[in-house]
Amino acid sequence: MGGIGLPELLILLVVGVVVVGLFAALTRRGAKAPGPSYVSAWQGGVTPPQPGDLQGQVYALVAQGKKIPAIKLVREHTGLGLADAKAYVDALAASRPVPPAVARKLAPPRQAAVPAPPREDLATRVRALKADGRAEQAVYLVRGETGMGRQEAEAFVQQL
Repeated sequence: MGGIGLPELLILLVVGVVVVGLFAALTRRGAKAPGPSYVSAWQGGVTPPQPGDLQGQVYALVAQGKKIPAIKLVREHTGLGLADAKAYVDALAASRPVPPAVARKLAPPRQAAVPAPPREDLATRVRALKADGRAEQAVYLVRGETGMGRQEAEAFVQQL
């Protein structure tokens, strides 16, 4: 009398299948249907089209079935070779990310970092502050750059 029989087990199984099916249907409904997307060559992600945007122009040509004019447009605006321009257009047409090799060629050149001018060492800067009569600021400088306590920093400044 206290156990679950075959009919109850079947009912539980059917209810479980129905719940899983409803969950799957609801998650599919929220998913985006496959379709055109605008793939950013620089970020590898999806970006909305912008007026005058090369991607938008290329996609419009591809949507009209004009793949060759789209490749020509890409070559004119980017300076890419034929194979790379075709790979770019094919990626947009198939809603795939632009191949990394092509994306690197499209990315704006990185500017070399300008090195910071060399800083004087801590002792030299502390001596300059002391010479200007700014010993308290010298103590703050030492504490900030070394993590010393107040007494240690004051001793360091006095010794210089």
